[in-house]
Amino acid sequence: MRVRELLSPERTHHHLHGASKKRLLDQVAQLAAQCRPELNEQQVFEALIARERLGSTGIGEGIAIPHCRLPGCQQPMGILISLDAPIDFDAVDSRPVDLVFVLLVPEENPEQHLKTLSHLAALFSQQSFRDGLRAASDDETLYHAAVDSEAELDLATC
Repeated sequence: MRVRELLSPERTHHHLHGASKKRLLDQVAQLAAQCRPELNEQQVFEALIARERLGSTGIGEGIAIPHCRLPGCQQPMGILISLDAPIDFDAVDSRPVDLVFVLLVPEENPEQHLKTLSHLAALFSQQSFRDGLRAASDDETLYHAAVDSEAELDLATC
């Protein structure tokens, strides 16, 4: 699943204050419930925390991709966040995280969940993609940087 299918301008947040991993995941749960009334804020938070207990979703290079499958989630949903200051996320490279892409997916179809995670990890592994996101100056430019950079990278790999 493509970034443009997961993300919307309303779910893109530039320079959000994170404070800590737990606090950020709490904020993410609030944002998700505001965007999708069928999602329960507490359930989203608990699912994200449970996933983090299995191992950090901090993939390195200042990136984290917290994700979980949720009952009641009708459609996959992404939330893109650039933080105002990096936070410790127990990332694999021990570097603090400043870019977060949250992926919430329906409980069923775990194969699609894994394919989408793989696609996101591949995108974030590209220096040009990360640089474009970090250069954004507001929510709108952050959204367009993610969607446009994905399309440019697709063209480059054809």
